[in-house]
Amino acid sequence: MNAQQGFDMLAPEQWAETPAHVRLHLLEEVRERLKTYGRELAESDTKMKNDLMGEELYSVETSMMSTVVPVANTLTACIHLYEHLLKGHMPKAEKIVKVKEGVYDVEVKPLDSKDRLLAGTQKFHLRVKGQPHQTNPFDKPAGIIAVSGAGNYSSSLEMVKAIFLENKAVIHKPHQLNEETDRVWEKIFQPLVDAKAIAFIDADQGRAMTQLEGLDKIYFTGSTAVAKAIDRAAKVPLISECGGNNPCIIVPGDKPWTAKQMEHQAIQIATISKLNGGAVCGRIQTLVTSRNWSQREEFLAALEKAIVEQTPAMGTYYPKSEKVAEAFIEHYPNAKILKPENGKYNHGSFVLISDVDPESYATQNEAFCQIIDEVALDVPTSPEAFLPAAVSFCNEKLLGTLGSSIIVDEGTKKAHKDAVNQAITDLEYGAVTLNTMPPLVFLSPYLTWGGNEEGKEFVSGVGNFGNAYCFENVQKSILEDQFTSPGHMMVTNKKAFDHLASNMAEFAVAPTWMNLTKMMGTTVVDQMRHKDF
Repeated sequence: MNAQQGFDMLAPEQWAETPAHVRLHLLEEVRERLKTYGRELAESDTKMKNDLMGEELYSVETSMMSTVVPVANTLTACIHLYEHLLKGHMPKAEKIVKVKEGVYDVEVKPLDSKDRLLAGTQKFHLRVKGQPHQTNPFDKPAGIIAVSGAGNYSSSLEMVKAIFLENKAVIHKPHQLNEETDRVWEKIFQPLVDAKAIAFIDADQGRAMTQLEGLDKIYFTGSTAVAKAIDRAAKVPLISECGGNNPCIIVPGDKPWTAKQMEHQAIQIATISKLNGGAVCGRIQTLVTSRNWSQREEFLAALEKAIVEQTPAMGTYYPKSEKVAEAFIEHYPNAKILKPENGKYNHGSFVLISDVDPESYATQNEAFCQIIDEVALDVPTSPEAFLPAAVSFCNEKLLGTLGSSIIVDEGTKKAHKDAVNQAITDLEYGAVTLNTMPPLVFLSPYLTWGGNEEGKEFVSGVGNFGNAYCFENVQKSILEDQFTSPGHMMVTNKKAFDHLASNMAEFAVAPTWMNLTKMMGTTVVDQMRHKDF
């Protein structure tokens, strides 16, 4: 279908007047169809990635986690939002705290008791500019948002947010890599197609879509260069998410980390950095350390061990990644080319570059594949000295403003609370995480996702994709967890990860206590599994 045909099929005024109880039924129906077609969706996604590499590195279970879970969780959050609206009110924030004049922190939580249990020790905050206020979706005018899907993931949860949070009809164009999965998504969203709330068009209709007369906005996920081209050509506002070089600030502890703590952080970073072959917009790329940290070399050694020995190989499949890796290696002859699983896979290599210059190629380019670099700042190790220097480096030298992370042990965090809180405030990123990883912000429908580029050069994008509490003027989303939380994603056994991915997908499309119990029980058993790769 071409762009104009898709546009003509939509009935935005009709959708804007569709009552809450009908929308609630449609949300439940779409989630039920995701349950029916989820495996077909994942099989298509798996085939695309493995075919690109010519190697069987991705499992269907892993793809279910990356395609089914994000959209299902967003549908579920919208279901709870509309249940509140049917009762005549918006969901209420847990707490609102004034950070400084004109800036507030809004604490939110999952709207379902099972999801709250699953969130464990995580804390969710929206940093809002101005007096916090929510906007009921029904108070937003009718219109049409064009959504251009990403290439790295076939899970355009922006479709759901545009329809149910922004009160808009949607025209959706997939990335060329995801044409086949998009045909499955069309089957899943058929009830909304019938309601004239969404239309799916062909992947080659990008230019025509952005030129359509009558659009209200364009949602785009992809490269900065394409976003800039769309922004120049489009006649309507562009809300975009374009990735960047995301930092992870490692705060030296007041007391030395134990070997167990060191291993935990190394495995967590290795796991997140390998996900989807590194083709994850929010993955951390640059580790920011203090050159004077007595455990710096020990930490880098632990990370290398975690990448090579303690986490399985993941496949670098995203087009042009080989050339990207070649460019990084060319600039840094001392880069270590690591071979997980004894080099069993041609596309499983990981590049680790330590001690790069703060103003060099690695800090000014996004890898979007399995590469981590480290910048060792020559500053004292106390949080009061290290954190301001690290934050300034991230804000002024690193490419982009999408996601950032701070890793700090509980004792040091408590003893230097003001310095840690100031760092969270000063980091100019759309997502700031404390003791967890930025991609988890993307996965939470209660937080926003996007850059934080007010007054800066366009890199990570402008604006953000909304939150299920419908708070406006969100500057950044903040996600906090404990230093060694049991909820951290740490893949040390392939079968266990497949079980987790499969159970997460099953729970996401059918969030019952039985499915939650099954997932948690299986996870406990799987934690006793030894390495299987």
